[in-house]
Amino acid sequence: MSTMQQVAKKAGVSKATVSRVLSGKGYVSEATKQQVFSAIEETGYRPNLLARNLASTTSQCIGLVVTNTLYNGSYFNELLSQAARKLEANGRQLILVDGKHSAEEEQQAIQFLLDLRCDAIIIYPRFLTVDALDVIIDQTRQPVMVVNRQLRKHQSHCICCDHKGSSYQATRHLIARGHQHIAFITGSLDSPTAIERLSGYKQALLDCGLPLSEERIIHGKWSPASGAAAADTLLNRKVSFSALIASNDDMAIGAIKTFTAAGIRVPDDISVIGFDNIPTAPFLTPSLSSVKDPVSDMINQVINQLISMLDGGYLSRDNLFLSELLVRDSVGNGPFYQAN
Repeated sequence: MSTMQQVAKKAGVSKATVSRVLSGKGYVSEATKQQVFSAIEETGYRPNLLARNLASTTSQCIGLVVTNTLYNGSYFNELLSQAARKLEANGRQLILVDGKHSAEEEQQAIQFLLDLRCDAIIIYPRFLTVDALDVIIDQTRQPVMVVNRQLRKHQSHCICCDHKGSSYQATRHLIARGHQHIAFITGSLDSPTAIERLSGYKQALLDCGLPLSEERIIHGKWSPASGAAAADTLLNRKVSFSALIASNDDMAIGAIKTFTAAGIRVPDDISVIGFDNIPTAPFLTPSLSSVKDPVSDMINQVINQLISMLDGGYLSRDNLFLSELLVRDSVGNGPFYQAN
């Protein structure tokens, strides 16, 4: 591996001159710059990123912390691709770091990005609490934005979706269609999103004066297999229900497979709604009704906020985004499925 000293020797200049060319600081003639660039190409020299960042006030890099349990699925794909495109359009590089499986490891991932001298950091937390995130923002010099969490102290540093409200509206839509017995498959209950969606479902039943049956609530784990197993549990419990809300589309698809195998028709016997509006949802048979979170709009706002903070600009407090219920063929009116 070549060194800066070898580049300087090849170009016939001092090591300090090579350093000035790479950092862009100090005057160097165009002819000398070309000599240095030619020597870099011939020697194959690659500047050390960390050393360069330490010597510079900016790195033009934005860090993103996401735990690896969220990597699968269209939601994360949309988030990551939109973040990369938006930052590229602003002349910046995206660095993704795994938050792994605990709050401590999420904290370590954040520190790793700080050690790399990233200009700003985006956190999509799974384990860090709201209080811990507020402390991180207090103690971090670089701008920090938190996605999918409502902060108490630093409201202008977070962007989130009204998961409770969107679940509430989905449940109210089913009730308006004549459904009074509605089952629910939760996501993993260590997820704030899963808890909020369950809360919205319960609140809608309460507000409409409908009984809440714990037998109609099954805990899932976000996967199609867990959705299929949850639907099987519902059928084995012999509880009657006319509609099902699953906390994501993958579980809704798994549930529909179980219903189909049992000879239960969707939507004639049971209506089904999922969340996330995965790309295949409109192309299923029946097409899947789903709640679409504005992921692209949210990540655009996150990056706009970070760039505004980096430039010393205005911080918006409009941080709560609303979802949209897309009603397709998987939702109909009664009659409801009656357990034997």
